[in-house]
Amino acid sequence: REQPVVPVEWLAGVTREQFLRDVYPRRKPVVLKGMELGPCTTKWTVDYLSQAEGSKEVKIHVSVVPQMDFLSKNFVYRTLPFDVFVRRAAEVKHKEYFISEDEKYYLRSVGEDARKDIADIRKQFPVLAEDVQIPEYFEKDQFFSSVFRISSAGLQLWTHYDVMDNFLIQVTGRKRVVLYSPRDAQYLYLSGTKSEVLDVDDPDLEKYPLFVKAKRYQCFLEAGDVLFIPALWFHNVISEEFGVALNVFWKHLPAECYDKSDTYGNKDPTAASRAIQILDRALKTLEELPEEYRDFYARRMVLRIQEKAYRNDCG
Repeated sequence: REQPVVPVEWLAGVTREQFLRDVYPRRKPVVLKGMELGPCTTKWTVDYLSQAEGSKEVKIHVSVVPQMDFLSKNFVYRTLPFDVFVRRAAEVKHKEYFISEDEKYYLRSVGEDARKDIADIRKQFPVLAEDVQIPEYFEKDQFFSSVFRISSAGLQLWTHYDVMDNFLIQVTGRKRVVLYSPRDAQYLYLSGTKSEVLDVDDPDLEKYPLFVKAKRYQCFLEAGDVLFIPALWFHNVISEEFGVALNVFWKHLPAECYDKSDTYGNKDPTAASRAIQILDRALKTLEELPEEYRDFYARRMVLRIQEKAYRNDCG
């Protein structure tokens, strides 16, 4: 019982016009190769990164296991000088460590105040920002954030979706990315924006029997590759090597659709949040009925939702 695997399409030398005309409207992931990203892909060695931004302190995730789980929080937050962190993240075994000699490190840059400010490489890492040419395949006023990321080799991030379109720019190192369509949400055992299934390669099918029905899209990103991840597409990222990446998020919907308190790009649009709250109240109301009636009217509600809100195409 294995999931069907679909290789993510890749395209080389795609211009902004071609992307917006031929790729973007399809709302499917695609790997863009041969893009002009600036000197970062050759310049960002461990030595260069260490000295470029010096010893400013950064808050990092530290995990004793490769599969990080945001639901059970199987990691701790620690603070290190940036130059020390880079060298540690590039090691396999550590002489100095917080928990164990083979612990994994992960940096996801945040704004000055993570609750109010977005991540922007130009503000948090201005020296490194000068080395990067971000593909601006969107309007300037749509820009939301540019998230600088560094991962230890072997680190795997939990499966989740974001509510904005984004480019995952792999600057150095190699990543494997597993993706699932929004249409397969019913098979992913969701808790908020995250899937409970941590190990997508060897899932516990007794606990998650429907997971095998989800169609798995997969790609490998080499240094210089850019993965377009449309909003609502689930993704699970495995760093096969120590690597540096940059995520650029932009607003696909009108600005007023998004939660104004969202600094990470992962809070559901305000209308979706309201709809879920209304649904929860409706389900609570159904509890006033005997089980047989509750079942009947719940099924009618499902049919109504399918009729009114589902798309008709099979995509």
